Amino acid sequence: MTDPAGLLASLALSDADLLGDLEDTGPRVGADTGAPMTRTRVLRDAGPLQVGIWECSPGGWTVTNRPNTEIVHILRGQARITDAEGGGVRELVEGSVMILPIGWSGRWDISETIRKVYVTVDGL
Repeated sequence: MTDPAGLLASLALSDADLLGDLEDTGPRVGADTGAPMTRTRVLRDAGPLQVGIWECSPGGWTVTNRPNTEIVHILRGQARITDAEGGGVRELVEGSVMILPIGWSGRWDISETIRKVYVTVDGL
C-alpha cells in the first residue's frame, strides 16, 4: 500500500498544476439551482487519498452524509457553504481553507466560478 503521509510530504504543486487546463467533467450531479459545470484534474491518487484541482461554475446543490473527508483551499471564485446541522454559513473566497468531515451534510452555493485544490481521504 502507498504511504499517504509520504505522498503528501513529496507533493509540491506548481503554477502549472494550480492554474493549468482541466478536463471537462460535465454538469454537477444533483444540482438544484443554476447549471453548474465542472472541470477536474487529479494530481495524485493513492488509494484512500486523492489530491486534485476542481473547478465549478455557478449553481447550488445539497450534500447528504459526505462519504469521505475533504480539505479544500480556494484558489479563486466565491461560494457559500451552509451546514445542515445548526445552519452555520461560511463564505469561501480566494485563500479560504475548509475541512468537510466524513458524514457532513449541507449545501454548496457557488456565486462566482470557483477553483479549488482538494484532498479527499476515504474512511477518515
